[in-house]
Amino acid sequence: MFWADHVAEQIRTRYKEKIKKGEPIVIRDEKTLSGRVHVGSLRGVAIHGIVSEVLREEGIHNKFFFEYNDFDPMDGLPIYLDKEKFLPFMGKLLCEVPSPDGKTKNYAEYFGDELRHVITEAGFDPEYYRSSELYRSGKYNEAIRKALLKADVIRDIYKRVSGSQKEDHWLPLNVVCEQCGKVGTTRAVNFDGTTVDYSCGKYVEWAEGCGHKGKVSPFDGRAKLPWKVEWAAKFSVMNVDVEGGGKDHSTKGGSREIADAISREVFDREPPINIPYEFFVVGGKKMSSSKGAGSSAREVADLLPPHILRFLMIHKEPQRVIDFIPDGDTVPILYDTYDRFADNYFSGNKDDFARVFPFSHALADRKNLKKKTLPRFSTIAFLAQMPHLNITEEIERILETKLTDRDKEELSLRARYAKIWLETYAPEDYKYEIQKTLPEAAQHLSDLQKKALGRVLTFIQSKESISGQEFHLTLHGIKEELGIAPKDFFEAIYLSILGKKNGPKAGWFLSVLDKEFLITRFKEITH
Repeated sequence: MFWADHVAEQIRTRYKEKIKKGEPIVIRDEKTLSGRVHVGSLRGVAIHGIVSEVLREEGIHNKFFFEYNDFDPMDGLPIYLDKEKFLPFMGKLLCEVPSPDGKTKNYAEYFGDELRHVITEAGFDPEYYRSSELYRSGKYNEAIRKALLKADVIRDIYKRVSGSQKEDHWLPLNVVCEQCGKVGTTRAVNFDGTTVDYSCGKYVEWAEGCGHKGKVSPFDGRAKLPWKVEWAAKFSVMNVDVEGGGKDHSTKGGSREIADAISREVFDREPPINIPYEFFVVGGKKMSSSKGAGSSAREVADLLPPHILRFLMIHKEPQRVIDFIPDGDTVPILYDTYDRFADNYFSGNKDDFARVFPFSHALADRKNLKKKTLPRFSTIAFLAQMPHLNITEEIERILETKLTDRDKEELSLRARYAKIWLETYAPEDYKYEIQKTLPEAAQHLSDLQKKALGRVLTFIQSKESISGQEFHLTLHGIKEELGIAPKDFFEAIYLSILGKKNGPKAGWFLSVLDKEFLITRFKEITH
């Protein structure tokens, strides 16, 4: 069963009465806008977005909300920002930190806008809201009141679930200091039902308070709940029915278990259906928005067409890691995998792979899916580096078919993105440049290698035109006849033309090169 269908089944069972009444199922996701949003955050967007689309397909009314979490303190300084400029803002609310470009409303909006554009391009359409708006409009007031009145219950939950010991006077609240505006540097005590006492000092490593002490109402945006308590509060404030999170939150004693317990014992609400999902890693490394490690959502969205980006995010079950290595062979393999899913879908199969495929496309495009010729991305990446070739004509020759306008559109799209990949991330193994002069390395071939190339030269001279298959069979015959090791033979070919020891499939490679060029090059080596 497609993983999203399994989640939909849970929703239908648990919220049967709500669905029957026509009330919307509320799906929620969020991102704390502490820096450039990494591509891993798109996995949460895609998982929640696809669940919303599956429910919509079944006629189940639902709302998909996405929160700009801009009411957290700035607790890390991204390496790509001016340290001198932004260091004074450590501890302040993200919505109160200035935008890096000096134009956008604030820091959080600057990074949120970038993410929003990527989400739109990928074909998802959540309803956006900002946590600052909820706090300042009073939507959190009742949750704050309940949390403060049941602070002892929350302290017990922390200890019982995670083993974290809070001091007896600890309150689940961070006041926004009236003097310096920082929220990450305050501690609150003595809630009297209306106000709390607080002090602003050195309570965290990453920021230092101003030393102010005061008494303030914790409502209407003058204070915020700590994250794990706030997460539970969001379930109630937004009436959430479905909300997943990274697997690190769902471990035993982790954030989600604490939030679920607080939701039940403090806010008297059963927590939403959880969809724990594995990390999206780049080259085996988990990413951080503030540390700048890995690839941003914007960079990967620029590297992949929207439907391939969606496919990347949804074709694996949420419980499986996605390891994306843009400077390895991940991109070509991703296209090949997509192509297999496409073949399966258009073959009329009804399995999970066929079920996944249409959801790789935005809702508007999904209504008109038609079979296309899908030439291999690695082949296109090679042809894109051969300026003497017409890619369309070459693909038609290779596939022995005439491309339709729809096929040509797909080919043009892949060629465009292949060039982007080649210019940015592609490893050397995928980069080929025909050397205009005989490479130095080719001048030191063994006698046997030169003899093998001489046989290739003779074959080329004897034919008017040669297909890739003919070349393949002939090269195999020469290899067997001369007893030359395959590695030595093919290295000789690649060194002679590319100046490197590897290249694409030799038979096809030689078939797309100019005949006179090959004759001249091999003569230089063998005469």
